Amino acid sequence: MSIASNRELAENKLILLYILDKLNMPVSNLQLTKIVMENKLMNYFIFQQFLDELCSLKFISPKITDNKTYYTITPSGKQALDYFVNHIPKGIKLIINNYISNVRKNIRNETFIKADFTPENENEFTVTCQIREDTFSLIDLKISVGTKSDAKDICKNWQKHSQTIYSEIIESLIKPRD
Repeated sequence: MSIASNRELAENKLILLYILDKLNMPVSNLQLTKIVMENKLMNYFIFQQFLDELCSLKFISPKITDNKTYYTITPSGKQALDYFVNHIPKGIKLIINNYISNVRKNIRNETFIKADFTPENENEFTVTCQIREDTFSLIDLKISVGTKSDAKDICKNWQKHSQTIYSEIIESLIKPRD
């Protein structure tokens, strides 16, 4: 392996650490893949290999929540990044910084606002809607509905309007009743 390819391997690992550091929140494999692929930072297979290697080195910490793996940079990963950050080309850092500032809110919403449904039988679906802040759950709502279409509509509305719906639920629950 040549010195140039060793440098590229190290640079790609540093890019992953840089992305996680700049996001400063847990991010799913899908979200991380989207960032890497949309910005053409490396190919998918190399990305997955480096992600696994960085986890093995304990530079990235994987945590499973709701059957999804979320990644964060560890203190040792942050230390390595701080030491070698200048090995990432300035143009790539600029691309990452711009991209993250544009999608940060969407990533946060995807991470902390969840809506999903599971079929119980052909005429019953359980919809789960959540809002979380860090590890604290503001609301965890389960609703049974009769059609898949209703379940999809609830999920779509929750993703788009969860803050408003949450406020309406709280207001309705605290309003004095006769």
